[in-house]
Amino acid sequence: MPEVTAACQTLHDLGQSLWLDYITRSLLHNGGLETYLKKYAVTGLTSNPTIFAKAFKQGDYTAAIIAKRQAGRSDEEIFFDLACEDLSAAAKVFRPIFQRSDGVDGWVSLEVSPLLVADAAATTQTAQQLFKQAGQPNLFIKIPGTAAGLSAIEACIFAGVPVNVTLLFSREQYLAAANAYQNGIERRVQAGLNPHVASVASVFVSRWDVAVSKKVPVHLRNKLGLATSQQTYHAYCELLNTPRWLRLANLGARPQRLLWASTGSKDPQVSDLIYVEGLAAPLTINTMPEATLKALGDHGRPSTLMAPGGGDSEAQLAAFKQAGIDLQALAKQLQDEGAAAFTASWAELMQEITSAGR
Repeated sequence: MPEVTAACQTLHDLGQSLWLDYITRSLLHNGGLETYLKKYAVTGLTSNPTIFAKAFKQGDYTAAIIAKRQAGRSDEEIFFDLACEDLSAAAKVFRPIFQRSDGVDGWVSLEVSPLLVADAAATTQTAQQLFKQAGQPNLFIKIPGTAAGLSAIEACIFAGVPVNVTLLFSREQYLAAANAYQNGIERRVQAGLNPHVASVASVFVSRWDVAVSKKVPVHLRNKLGLATSQQTYHAYCELLNTPRWLRLANLGARPQRLLWASTGSKDPQVSDLIYVEGLAAPLTINTMPEATLKALGDHGRPSTLMAPGGGDSEAQLAAFKQAGIDLQALAKQLQDEGAAAFTASWAELMQEITSAGR
């Protein structure tokens, strides 16, 4: 049995969960996922339309697609059938962690169709249906933190569906998602229901730096993602000490944990672990692409925790504003672009299913 690598164990000991942002059918069937648990201290897994689009291109799903098509399933139904099968298998691998942590950790995530991004009612209905279809208690349904998504998040939490809020980029977007979560929990309390419904809020990091790399002076490059994350982490720590949240916690609610996403470095001129070593913080999650997780195990040296008080993030963000970056407008742009990218990946997925075996 492989020993856990030192860097992964360090982050685990600091109170941060490491999740794998990757899934393929072969990973589930060749023991690869179990190896990640044992060697890299992985305690959860995330997926999205882009990850599944890449997985489907490997050809592992062709026979299953043909069989389901012959059974009369539509292309979208085929995808969700197969995705639920894969994520259910992964959820069972993580079930001991889920049980040992009393539901804090050990989660997997499945995203609703990105075509529903502007339809709150359809998103809510689909999320409930997918959670029921998968039949796993440790499955998050991913819903984007857009205007329509916020309404669906509140409705799903009230209905008892665990939610991974995705496509968050800024402090303001995070706080809006946290408000939707708390609204849903408060409605459960008022209805006499158990307030313990799990949720995470996924903040995307690296895309900030990609967006401004050619628009700011050299000394500011690759610093915006960490600065916005630090600012968001400060807001997260403050929220967990508000009277509103403390009342809910006293009734049995659990924190909506902060999750760092898009943490693979996009610039070969900086460390491939810039968004891993820079985002170490207790009661948070870092979900990493396969290559980033392996890099952490190979040469990671995490040592410093993020400052709950925000560190120098406000000064850093002020420098970007002085350089002409409209941070609020860029956050909205990044969220819109992220939704569009997932929609494009969804189209690729449907094309792979349509053409499989033909």
